[in-house]
Amino acid sequence: MKRAAFLVAAAALAAAPAAMAQAWPSKPVTLVVPFPAGGTTDVLARALADKLQQSLGQTVIVESKPGAGATLGADYVAKARPDGYTLLMGAVHHTIATSVYKKLPYDFQKDLAPVTTVALVPNVLVVGATTPATDLKSLVALAKAAPNPFTYGSNGNGTAQHLIGTQFAELNGIPLLHIPYKGSGPLTTDLIGGQVQMSFDTVTPVLPHIKAGKLKALAVTTAKRSSALPDVPTMDEAGMKGFDLGTWFGVLAPAATPKDVVARLSTEMVKVIQSPEFRQRMQEIGAEPIGNTPEQMARQIKDDTDKYARLVKNAKVSID
Repeated sequence: MKRAAFLVAAAALAAAPAAMAQAWPSKPVTLVVPFPAGGTTDVLARALADKLQQSLGQTVIVESKPGAGATLGADYVAKARPDGYTLLMGAVHHTIATSVYKKLPYDFQKDLAPVTTVALVPNVLVVGATTPATDLKSLVALAKAAPNPFTYGSNGNGTAQHLIGTQFAELNGIPLLHIPYKGSGPLTTDLIGGQVQMSFDTVTPVLPHIKAGKLKALAVTTAKRSSALPDVPTMDEAGMKGFDLGTWFGVLAPAATPKDVVARLSTEMVKVIQSPEFRQRMQEIGAEPIGNTPEQMARQIKDDTDKYARLVKNAKVSID
C-alpha cells in the first residue's frame, strides 16, 4: 500500500508542471517596464500586450517600475513568484548593468529566463534643430572647436545610450559631458529646449520630433539604416567604420518559471511579433521585429554581456 501511495504521489508531482501549463493563464499577466512611461520600452510593451492578451484570453497589464538604470524593475521580476504571471520587458541595458553596477542584487543570466527578443531599435545621434551641424563630420568639428565639452543625454548611467556616447567620444577624440536622465521623455524635452546638445537615444521617442523638424538626425548607430529613417546614414557610412551598436528589447520571466509556461509564452509572443499588424506597428515606430527562441535570446544576452563588459572596462564606467 505504501509503495502504491508513493507511486501515485510521484505521478501527481510529475504531472504538476503539465497541469500548470494547461491551466495557465488563469488570471491577468503583468509585464513590468523598468523605465518611465512613454519611452521605447513602454511603447513596445504596450504594443505586445495589446495583441498578446487576445491570444492568451487574459488581460496583460503593463506596469512601470523605473529606476537605477532599469535594474530596479529587473530585480523585482527576478524575485517575483515564478508562475508566469510576472514578466520583464528587458533590454540590452541589463547586459551592460552587469558590468557597471558593483552590487546588483540579482544575476541577469541566472535569475531570469529568456522568453523572446521582441525587437531591435536602432539608436540615432540627434541634435537640436538650431545646431549648425548638418552631418557627423561637421558635428565633430563643432565639438572640437567648442570651448567647453558638448553635453549628451542618456536614459541613465550604464545604459546603451551612455556607452554609445563614450565610444563616440573616444573614437572621435572629443570630450563629451554625460548627463543622465530618468527616461526618454525628460531627455527629449531638454534636447529640444537646448539644455543638452545631443543624444544617442533609440529612434522611437525622437522620431516624431525629427519629422516635425524639432530635432535633426545625423546618423544611426547600427550597421543597417533604420527603416523609419531611410535617408539618415549609418555611423559607418558617415565615417566611423565598423560602428555597430543598437538596442534590443525582449521578455524574460523569473528563472524558476516552469519550462512549459515559458515555451507557451514564447510561442504566443512570436506569433504576435510575426503578425502583419505588429510588424506594421513596429515599422511606424522605427523598430525591427525579431521573435527568436529562448535559447537564441540566451546566447544573445551572453554575447552582449561579454561585449559590453569590454566597453565598460575601456570607458571606466562604474556605479556603486
